[in-house]
Amino acid sequence: MPSTVSLLRATTYELSPLRQSLEQLLAPLGGMNAIVKPGDRVLLKPNLLTGARPTKECVTRPEIVYCVAQMVKAAGGEPFLADSPAFGSARGVAEANGYLPLVEALGLPIVELHGQRYETGSADFGSLLLSRETMSADVVINLPKVKSHVQLTLTLGVKNLFGCVPGKMKAWWHMEAGKDRQRFGEMLVQTAQTINPGLTILDGIIGHEGNGPSGGEPRDLGLLAASTDVFALDRAVVEILSVDPQQVPTLVAAQQLGLSSELQAIAFPLLRPETLKITDWQLPEKLVPIDFGLPRVLRSTFKHLYIRLIKEPFAAYASHAQRT
Repeated sequence: MPSTVSLLRATTYELSPLRQSLEQLLAPLGGMNAIVKPGDRVLLKPNLLTGARPTKECVTRPEIVYCVAQMVKAAGGEPFLADSPAFGSARGVAEANGYLPLVEALGLPIVELHGQRYETGSADFGSLLLSRETMSADVVINLPKVKSHVQLTLTLGVKNLFGCVPGKMKAWWHMEAGKDRQRFGEMLVQTAQTINPGLTILDGIIGHEGNGPSGGEPRDLGLLAASTDVFALDRAVVEILSVDPQQVPTLVAAQQLGLSSELQAIAFPLLRPETLKITDWQLPEKLVPIDFGLPRVLRSTFKHLYIRLIKEPFAAYASHAQRT
């Protein structure tokens, strides 16, 4: 049976029309009721990259998370938000990007991730350190942002699941597997396959092009995409952006591992990629190495700890003092 990728034009993050667009987007997949059953604990995994550039569309928009959480609740599920940002905590990055009013309106918990090893069945990656909160969820809903990426060309659904690797283990993976783009791509694909998200919804209403994942600029795309097959979704979006799949290590690895469908084998019940085609999407000016040397890993670790243990608590205290 072919994988299905639902593609839709959408131009606003205003809550009411956005909710309608998401309902329309999921209808060909059977709606949220086909993904979430009553009582399911549902992890919502946005891209919470950074709190440093809140106006540059570096993260999944909170309106997307809010509407998806509403839909999960309507299906009887129990949603919670979780991520492991490169720097800082999930709550700190969410707050910096305007999440808290919508999150608090829904009573949506924000959960920090903690590690545990899980078997992959892969000869190269026999086990991966993934968060137990991710692996114990009944359903994972993956909510990536479409962005260019200076190391991996693009970051879409598969790469977003790397955020389920807790804490600074991500930096160590850059050091261990980053010397070989193909091996790093395989690690990301194995991570996505092990997590096996029940649904991926891509925020492409406004993307981030150029020197992403955070150093580029916002770009209006007017796109939402959804699939139960994260590999098929990434393949379709790369086609929309007119990017050669061979430039994206995760797509190369997925194809070599037999996980990626040829474009002609994917079913598109709403719009087809050629209808949404963009010919001038800006990729990074140049790609930079994936691997992190030990000094960079140590600097990254100290920066992460500084933000979590000093900067975020101080900001939270100052915010509380202003309110009182």
